[in-house]
Amino acid sequence: GKEGGGEGRSRVPHWSSSMSGAARLNVFPTRQNLGVMKIKLVGAKKGHSLLKKKADALTMRMRSLLRQIMECKDTMGTSFKLGMFALAEVKYAAGDIKPMIIENVTKSTTTINLQVDNVAGVKVPVFTAKHEGHDVGTELIGMAKGGQQIGKARDAFSKALDVLVKLATLQTSFITLDEAVKVTNRRVNALDCVVVPRLEATVSYITGELDEMEREEFFRLKRSQKKKQRDIAQAIKDKAAAKEKEQQEAANMLAAGGDKDVIF
Repeated sequence: GKEGGGEGRSRVPHWSSSMSGAARLNVFPTRQNLGVMKIKLVGAKKGHSLLKKKADALTMRMRSLLRQIMECKDTMGTSFKLGMFALAEVKYAAGDIKPMIIENVTKSTTTINLQVDNVAGVKVPVFTAKHEGHDVGTELIGMAKGGQQIGKARDAFSKALDVLVKLATLQTSFITLDEAVKVTNRRVNALDCVVVPRLEATVSYITGELDEMEREEFFRLKRSQKKKQRDIAQAIKDKAAAKEKEQQEAANMLAAGGDKDVIF
């Protein structure tokens, strides 16, 4: 049964994934495919290691950003509180100056610049506030009364604006890194739970099939060698039997005697 099953067994890959639960790739078991699968397995493990390090680095940066966001929010509350107190002093000293400011403002004295920072391959925006001095049209506001309080309020809200821009940078970076961490973790889990086990199962399957082929080939060669030895032994035996038969025939002829004497 083993002899017949060894040679009659067809070498086709098992394309059905019901038995293996889709735990390996559908490839033909050859040494070339084995080398390809081993290279892919090494690459998958290296990619998993790099993505894991990237996820850890992003997570550490997110924790640092979260701490900075909490500190910045506290600072922002304090800054706006001081700014509102300064604005109350302005209203008390100079009255409602909002219409005069709206009428005299000609351009923005603060602009926001956008830069890009690279964190472990993830690009995050960085906002910076650039102050260009005071508007000429608003410098004369408060000359009659409340000029000192107006300057104090201007400085307080300028500092509050810097804190607000910094907070915007931190929160935007935190949201961007959070999305990047989710994507990276999904890739890490996919490599860890799907790709690497599937490649390992494929390598194991191909190795087992190649070993089985080698055992069957060895058994076939061994059986062929035994058959050849039996044929050689049978040929030697037949030759010896034929020689013995010839010798027996010659002996029989000698035992029968020679020709009768001829009398002249």
